[in-house]
Amino acid sequence: MDADSSNPNSALSDTRFCDLKPPLSELVLEALYEGGFEFCTPVQAATIPLLCSFNDVAVDAATGSGKTLAFVVPMVEILRRASTTPKPQEVMGMIISPTRELSSQIYNVAKPFISTLPNIKCVLLVGGGQVKSDMKHIEEEGANLLIGTPGRLYDIMERIDGLDLRNLEILILDEADRLLDMGFQKQINDIMSRLPKLRRTGLFSATQTEAYLECEADKKPSQLVDLLVKNKSNKTIVYFMTCACVDYWGLVLPMLGPLKGFPLIALHGKMKQAARDKALASFTSLSSAVLLCTDVAARGLDIPGVDCIVQYDTPHDPNVFVHRVGRTARMGRQGTAIVFLLPKVLIFIAQLQEETYVEFLRIRRVPLQESKCSDDVADIVPQVSTMLWWKELEVGKLGMGFGLLQLPAMPEVKHHSLSTEGFIPVEDINLEEIKFKDKSCEKQRKKNLQSKKEAKQPEPKHQKTKKIPNASDAAMRKKTGKQRRAIQTAEDDDELAREYRLLKKLKKGLSTKVNLQS
Repeated sequence: MDADSSNPNSALSDTRFCDLKPPLSELVLEALYEGGFEFCTPVQAATIPLLCSFNDVAVDAATGSGKTLAFVVPMVEILRRASTTPKPQEVMGMIISPTRELSSQIYNVAKPFISTLPNIKCVLLVGGGQVKSDMKHIEEEGANLLIGTPGRLYDIMERIDGLDLRNLEILILDEADRLLDMGFQKQINDIMSRLPKLRRTGLFSATQTEAYLECEADKKPSQLVDLLVKNKSNKTIVYFMTCACVDYWGLVLPMLGPLKGFPLIALHGKMKQAARDKALASFTSLSSAVLLCTDVAARGLDIPGVDCIVQYDTPHDPNVFVHRVGRTARMGRQGTAIVFLLPKVLIFIAQLQEETYVEFLRIRRVPLQESKCSDDVADIVPQVSTMLWWKELEVGKLGMGFGLLQLPAMPEVKHHSLSTEGFIPVEDINLEEIKFKDKSCEKQRKKNLQSKKEAKQPEPKHQKTKKIPNASDAAMRKKTGKQRRAIQTAEDDDELAREYRLLKKLKKGLSTKVNLQS
């Protein structure tokens, strides 16, 4: 390309990587060109020179703006310029991110650039594997650059005494706000307390916009199916609140006529690491598919070509809106994002302030625009959606939207503290005949049914055994109290006299202790 030609991609700046000051090394430039990178994004053009010039940075940029290269490239350059070759367990750089998937992605992005450093060993440290195997790898192969999640990094630092952190050059906290939101503050503080004060630090976070759809809970399934059908040729991510919801819809949606045969892939935090990696790789490789997931995939993952984001359930933390939406419209691509909001959520009163949830989100710097429900969609009766105000939870409508045959036996339902309006229980189905697909659940169901049946059966009446009256007892009861006391006194006197006679015989040697005790 001509040196004077400008960049045709509007997501990129007119600054080439080879024009950055201080200049990047030839090996890094070659790795960039081999990866198809010639022009910088605005965040890369602004951040790389600062970090390479011994400055700390705090970056808050749109998702998909190339933040990963913005810290990987300067980190590699800083390690290249180190005055001495690091020892095997001398850590020179560290990248911390909130999830395994994001850490793995950063590691894979960084590998081509780290390979240009002959004496630097990079190690990925995330959960899902054995800590002992990570320790063995570090002890045998060494570790100069650590990329991982706070929990595993903290664990490794606690267990390996020989890990030298005194000469660390650069620390990167990716999705820095989320690291604190997810409860990692203790681990982060502990890790940072072990690091030298004289270092470069980079804090990276993200921003984004979306539309919202006002929709009753019992209408959400049909609206979801309508959106998925309209986006069949696209790559879509649907976010749910819980792992159970992902599992449920992962079974139900493929059975619905309009979506039969369409690739629907489930991904959540309770899946084994191998299954999570397989699901993510499968979705990444397809040109059109639907990923049903929880927030395990909300932060930082660079999944190519995502066209649409659907937030079926709202997150607890409004900041998560931004990172969910950030999976689409990356690097200048077009994309759409929509969130389902229940009417009750839209009109709730936030403690002392009379403001709608939408206004609340806007105050939290989450820009939204209103969208309309489709009126011509068919009802889908197969979510348990978490709302911000538990007492306003409309269990009846949620139950209908979730396709329940009966409402769960919750105390809140039994005592009518939650609304069951809108729920229609089935009457022509024997629920006891419906079996679980899971064998262990089915075994427990049968056990519970048997216990209920046994509890309902009346206990057999035990016949009282008549005690045969003793003649002497009957004669005693006929006597007066005075007569019974006199008889008892006489018996006691006889017993005392008999024992006295035995004692006298013992003294004379005419009896034994056994006789006395008998």
